[in-house]
Amino acid sequence: MPSVCNYPLRFEPLFRQYLWGGRRLATMLGKPLGPGDNYAESWEIVDHGEDQSVVACGPAKGLTLHELVAERPEALFGRHAKQTQFPLLFKFLDCNRTLSVQVHPNDQQGALLDPPDLGKTEAWVVLAAEPGSKIYAGLKSGVTREDLRAAIESGNCAECLHEFEPKVGDCVFIRAGTVHALGAGLVIAEIQQASDTTFRLFDWNRVDAQCNPRQLHIEQSLEVTDYTRGPVAPQVSDSTDIPGRERLVECDKFILDRCAVGESTDFGGDERFHLLVPLKGAITLAGDASGEPLSLGNTCLLPAAAGRITAEPIEPAVVLDIYLP
Repeated sequence: MPSVCNYPLRFEPLFRQYLWGGRRLATMLGKPLGPGDNYAESWEIVDHGEDQSVVACGPAKGLTLHELVAERPEALFGRHAKQTQFPLLFKFLDCNRTLSVQVHPNDQQGALLDPPDLGKTEAWVVLAAEPGSKIYAGLKSGVTREDLRAAIESGNCAECLHEFEPKVGDCVFIRAGTVHALGAGLVIAEIQQASDTTFRLFDWNRVDAQCNPRQLHIEQSLEVTDYTRGPVAPQVSDSTDIPGRERLVECDKFILDRCAVGESTDFGGDERFHLLVPLKGAITLAGDASGEPLSLGNTCLLPAAAGRITAEPIEPAVVLDIYLP
C-alpha cells in the first residue's frame, strides 16, 4: 500500500436503527437510508471489532479503517503511531424520541469487561433542536448513589438529573462516568472514544408492545457513575492563537475545535490525523479523490502522511476539526 494514506479519506457510513430514531439522517444530512422511520445513528468513522469504516474512493478504496491502522500506522497516525486501534468514533444521531438514561465506564473499568473495551468519554455538538428539546447531563448537586438508586426504583430518575434546553451550536462534554440522556427533537454530532459499552439505568418507564420493559444495567451503572461530577453545562469556547478557530473541548482523549472557513484554510501538517466535519457551508479539499464538496452530513479523515491540506470554501463554512492531543 504505497500511497493509500497520503490523501483525504472518505468512508462509507454505517447506519444503526433503534426505536428512538427517525428520518432526519436523510432529510437533513443527505444520508442514503433504506425504508423505515427508525434510523438513529450514522457511524462515520469507526474501528471497533466487526464495525468497520470502509474507504469509499481513491487508492485505498475498499480497505477497512482497521486495515489501515494495522498496515500503515505511521502514515495514518504520525506521532501517535503506536495505536493498535483507531481510538475515536464519530457519528451523527437523530433523536426522534428521548434516549434512555445511561452512563459509560472509564478506561480502567472498561478493561475489566468481558470482552474488554475502551472507556467512553464523548462530546456532542447540537445540529438541530426543536423547541422544548432537552439534554440531561450530569446529576444534580449532592445526589448520592443511594439517592440515585431510590429514584430509579421509584420510577422518578429524572428528579436526580440536571437538565437544560440546548440551542444549535451548543457543545456538551460528557466524561466517562457522567449520567446523561439526549431528549427528543435533537440532531447531534458526536465524537467519542472507540467504545460501544453503554449501561442503561433508566428508560422512562417505557414498555414494548408485550408490556416488557427494556433491559437495564442498574448495578453496573451505579458502579461506574462518578457522583462527584455534578451538573454539566454547555462548553464555553476558548480562543486559540489561530484566527477563526475556537477550542470546544480539550481532554486526554481528543481535542475538538470549531473553525470558520471563509477563505483558503490549511488543516493538518502537524504529524497527526484530523477528522473534518462541516456544520454549515461547503469546502473542497486538495487531493480529495471523491471530487465532491465536503458539506453538512459528510466526514473526512486526513491521515498524518497527507501533510498540510488546503480547504477552499465554496461558500463560507464552519468545520469541526478533531484530533488527538
